[in-house]
Amino acid sequence: MRCSASGHVIQGLAPAFVLLLLGSLAAAQNPKKGGYLENITLCNGSDRTSFAVRINGCTAFIDSGQGTTTALAIAYNNRGNAHTANGDIDRAIPDFDQSIKLDPTYAKPFNNRGAAYLRKGEYDVALKALNEAIRLNPNYGRAFVNRAGVHLKKNEYDRAARDYDEAIRLEPNLEAAWSGRCWTRAILGSLQAGLEDCNKVLQSWPNDAATYDSRGLIHLKMGQAAAAIDDFSSALRVDPKLASALYGRGLARIKSGDKAGGDADISAAKAIQAGIDDDFTRYGVGGSN
Repeated sequence: MRCSASGHVIQGLAPAFVLLLLGSLAAAQNPKKGGYLENITLCNGSDRTSFAVRINGCTAFIDSGQGTTTALAIAYNNRGNAHTANGDIDRAIPDFDQSIKLDPTYAKPFNNRGAAYLRKGEYDVALKALNEAIRLNPNYGRAFVNRAGVHLKKNEYDRAARDYDEAIRLEPNLEAAWSGRCWTRAILGSLQAGLEDCNKVLQSWPNDAATYDSRGLIHLKMGQAAAAIDDFSSALRVDPKLASALYGRGLARIKSGDKAGGDADISAAKAIQAGIDDDFTRYGVGGSN
């Protein structure tokens, strides 16, 4: 299975710039504190700043002692997002925890904490955080997507499908929700509906490896080996180490009469991800023999 179930884990977006201005305006106007506004801007990720620069901006703002409780909660959440995007989950989680401690009614750090624990493979902890994010904000589409990802990892496909449905209802343009629902429908056997979801994603995001992988599984289940090979190959051009695409392409090649090529793909997939054959059996495709 792909690293984040649907291929996507969604962090909360940076808040509006004005929210971090809830700190002391007097301090901002103090010439000795000339970097105050700049740090706010950097912490909010303005001007496509790098993750390291965002982290430094948030840290400087937090250490300045000038922010209100609300502003600090936002800054910790933003810094946690930057750590996550930078691949440092273990630094991100304490920031989300601190944001929650400062403002227990703020839904975003709960979502982001859940997304972080999903990446770490601690699914029960992730689910608890995401449930709280949704309780605090029942219209939080991204939290529904991440909770669906947890359900997928726990092989709870019907629950995942319901969460993707709700995410799409709330945020119809959320690509990860359509891609995730395509994958879930592929597993559940709702093949035509899943195909429509995948096609919708690929019209706007033609380089999405996870969605090509999902569509490949659908074509494989439909008995369309050539189309499956094309989709899995498209996924692998974007992500050459995507084990599910390698394994799926291997099965499709064997079905099309290319046993040598299929066996090579399957061996490569198993080398990347142990137990991938069990995953495909669970998906209803069966093993390579």
